[in-house]
Amino acid sequence: MKSLLLPIFLFFSALPLAAQGTNVAFGTIRQDTSLPVEVTADNLAVDQATGTAVFTDNVIIGQGEMRLSAARVLVVYRDKNTGIARLEATGGVTLVSGQDAAESERADYDIDTGEIVMSGNVLLSQGQNAISSNTMTVNLSEGTARMSGRVKTILQPGSNN
Repeated sequence: MKSLLLPIFLFFSALPLAAQGTNVAFGTIRQDTSLPVEVTADNLAVDQATGTAVFTDNVIIGQGEMRLSAARVLVVYRDKNTGIARLEATGGVTLVSGQDAAESERADYDIDTGEIVMSGNVLLSQGQNAISSNTMTVNLSEGTARMSGRVKTILQPGSNN
């Protein structure tokens, strides 16, 4: 039923999208943002003075069912190294949750709020449907996303003959 309603929702919500933006579902589950964040990369540079670490080349970040990959990820730690405050990913960013995938030039993940803001030529793929925009804000705890800035969608009609 969900797969039948999504194309209908996307079609009708796409009509006034050019100026406003739209909300869409993202991922098949709600993400637990308190889960550990695992980072894998070819290179790591740590700056103790600024409380940051830069992972480069083939960076893959995992948290629960979510995966994010990019060429470069800056990790900003909280004061006194009490955990990660935020991640800033750049260079061919891909975010995958369930069967949904989004690509952009940049993604900023605020660990405390559970929000990822993707910007720069955002493309969200949900099955055969695709939505593009300038910016997409993903709320991981709710499993939703809001796309804004010149939103465009291409819908594939289903066939139930």
